[in-house]
Amino acid sequence: MTQDTQAPNTESQAVVQHHDNDVRQRFFIEDSPVRGDVVRLSRSYATTIAQKPYPEAIKRLLGEMLTAASLLISTVKINGRLSIQLQSSDSDSLLNWAMAECDQDGIIRALASWKGDTDEQVQAWENMLHAKEAFAELGAAGQGVLFINIQPDGGEPYQGIVERSHDNLADCLAHYQKQSAQIPTLINLASDGLQAGGILVQMLPRTAEETYEVEQNQDAGIDDDLWTRLSVLTRTVKAEELTTLDTNEILYRLYNEEKVVAPDPVSLSFGCTCSREKCEMAIAQIGETEVLDIVAEQGGTFEMDCGFCGEVYKFNKDEVETMFADKASILFS
Repeated sequence: MTQDTQAPNTESQAVVQHHDNDVRQRFFIEDSPVRGDVVRLSRSYATTIAQKPYPEAIKRLLGEMLTAASLLISTVKINGRLSIQLQSSDSDSLLNWAMAECDQDGIIRALASWKGDTDEQVQAWENMLHAKEAFAELGAAGQGVLFINIQPDGGEPYQGIVERSHDNLADCLAHYQKQSAQIPTLINLASDGLQAGGILVQMLPRTAEETYEVEQNQDAGIDDDLWTRLSVLTRTVKAEELTTLDTNEILYRLYNEEKVVAPDPVSLSFGCTCSREKCEMAIAQIGETEVLDIVAEQGGTFEMDCGFCGEVYKFNKDEVETMFADKASILFS
């Protein structure tokens, strides 16, 4: 390969760069156990945060969370979804919860709940401009709960609890990867409220063959300084570079002296999995009597709206009664 050794042709990329602004670019360092991904989000991120009047700090936090979910799903070999969830443990926190999700096809979505009913709460959010400030609303270090949820299609779900070890999302997730998977990991996330981006780099364990070569021959070609060198380089990337540069430009900017192998990128896009059928399942959990009472109170219609995409599902009295009648007939058939 040689995408690493050639400066990006910005003139030829100018036409297509807009279409490449929602991508995940995997990369490898040739002849080494290092792998990584770079994510850039533009239109998909803008669509996500347009669904609700989010305060600026939450917009930026959701950008980091979407980027992180898009990066982390590439580290697990599943057909399914990976989500990151933040949950406040303090009733006085202005941030109730937030979640972001990415599936194996690169479909992303996110949602957050926050307190903004009083003038004081509104003003507090207006004074916050950065993702780190919204993240701090989880509480002091050690407080709040961070989850990584993995849902394989047709398989058993897995939930990992992420220690609130740092004051920002990226370092908490990197710490989790190192502690849980025993894999040295660097994660850098950025969001400016309009675009988002990030990079993940991991040093995978040496294979048995590589370990044997090192034990037998100290000049076996294994670069022991590689991780240290990449760590220093990766930490030099600026937030504005992660949110504005093309993924190949970021790789060239950081690792132009390394032998980088970059396969075809994966497109990322906003999408939602809501459906009328899922609404019917939720309605069934409420119960027929209560739902019919709501229908009467709301002028003959029961409405459910999706917080992720804004889609509104309406059910009239006849539809509700038919729904429960059908479920009853199935139950006793």
